[in-house]
Amino acid sequence: MTRMTRFSDGTIVPVLGQGTWMIGDNPKTRDAEQAALARGIDLGLTLIDTAELYGDGRSERLVGEVIQGRREEVFLVSKIKPENAGEMTMMLHCEKTLERLGVERLDLYLLHWQSRHPLEEIVAGFEELVDEGMIARWGVSNLDIRSMARLEQIEGGEHCATNQVLYNLGSRGVEFDLMPWAEERSMPLMAYSPLGRGDLLNHPALQAVADRHDATPAQIALAAVMRQPGVIAIPKASSIAHVEANAAALEIELDAEDIATLDRAFPPPTTAQPLDII
Repeated sequence: MTRMTRFSDGTIVPVLGQGTWMIGDNPKTRDAEQAALARGIDLGLTLIDTAELYGDGRSERLVGEVIQGRREEVFLVSKIKPENAGEMTMMLHCEKTLERLGVERLDLYLLHWQSRHPLEEIVAGFEELVDEGMIARWGVSNLDIRSMARLEQIEGGEHCATNQVLYNLGSRGVEFDLMPWAEERSMPLMAYSPLGRGDLLNHPALQAVADRHDATPAQIALAAVMRQPGVIAIPKASSIAHVEANAAALEIELDAEDIATLDRAFPPPTTAQPLDII
């Protein structure tokens, strides 16, 4: 089962994609990582997220090899480093990303996090890349509600397609303000690190809910993120077994008892919080 959401321009994408942070770094695991990404595409996890930062371009090259001959199946996302997002440098770095990926156009190009370059300059650069046919749409990553509101006031800023943010059961701050703000604008949020960090998956509450569904804590953590409307989760999987387990989380429907259990263990925010960033 593949569940879908849509961007404001009507483009439909799966709510579960594939992240590639720290993929492509180790030659010994390269074959297994490529096999996992390919299996994910087979399973309908056709949104693949990468970045020029990851492995200094190695992740993009690995993704490019996987999607060779399958480009039309994939919704391809990459990110530009903030220092490269200036008026004179953005197009050059986008060209390098396209070259590493072996494609002519990105489906979505993101600013990796806040830049020293003015937002006006960055938006103009993104809009030029759209006009040149190098990207289909653009968005941002790691921008808080204040920055998003400012972005919206810039000419062309209304074309921002998404904001990719840290979101998991252990980092729920975006639920208070950023998530409702985005939902009002039919703007999906992309959730990176949806399985959390550290000991999150060892929490007894996650295990209890997992036992009720004959699932794993990781699958419950994913299901909890994906139950939010307009959220696209992009977990990393470095093996076929891992990506198959992630895909199986799409079958899990959390009921009121499950959600109450998780909310007691991981309370939703009641006030605005600073944006969590890795």
